[in-house]
Amino acid sequence: MTVDNPFSGDGTLAPDNRILLKYFPGLTENQQRQFALLPGLYSDWNEKINLISRKDIEHLIIHHVLHSLSIAKVVNFIKGTKIVDVGTGGGFPGIPLAILFPEVKFILVDSIGKKINVVKEIVTALQLENVTALKSRAEDLEESFDFVISRAVASLNSTCNWTYRLIRPGGRNSIKNGWLFLKGGDLSGEIKESQSQVVIFEISNFFEEDFFREKRIVYVPFK
Repeated sequence: MTVDNPFSGDGTLAPDNRILLKYFPGLTENQQRQFALLPGLYSDWNEKINLISRKDIEHLIIHHVLHSLSIAKVVNFIKGTKIVDVGTGGGFPGIPLAILFPEVKFILVDSIGKKINVVKEIVTALQLENVTALKSRAEDLEESFDFVISRAVASLNSTCNWTYRLIRPGGRNSIKNGWLFLKGGDLSGEIKESQSQVVIFEISNFFEEDFFREKRIVYVPFK
């Protein structure tokens, strides 16, 4: 499979990709190359299997990649951290975070085999050695992790119940081990139902683009 050249004629990143450098100026050349390949890879695969809304594919960098990376504004994962992305779909938020944190291990899980097969192909194309993609249900996993991450897959209560046994207590990062959810809209009902201690981060405090209004990260520490 071939992808479009992600760089402009002068060898610099295309405009949408330069937004990533605005918020993450320390990206290495290899990380910039990997991020720059994403639009072409996803456009190509989206023609074969609907990973992302076809109307949304042109906004991939902001709506999907940068949105995923907002988690890095809450915690700068240290080397050796182990993370599971539950219901990863097309690989979000796991793949962008794996590019940003090459020394962190990511397990990307989804029950839909077609999607996981595409995730595996994208991981291979990007040469990401810190990612494993599995066709599985979260409750069937037998490993333990520092964090569960998820992007609008299910309610807080449901996801925490499914994955509670996957999280190991304690933690070495700047926040305790637990769950990090990417959510939007009114969360009051979900939070009340979950009866959990939660910390909410407004993504608009990190990124100025209009898309991030009412987009939030919900952190639930492991008890």
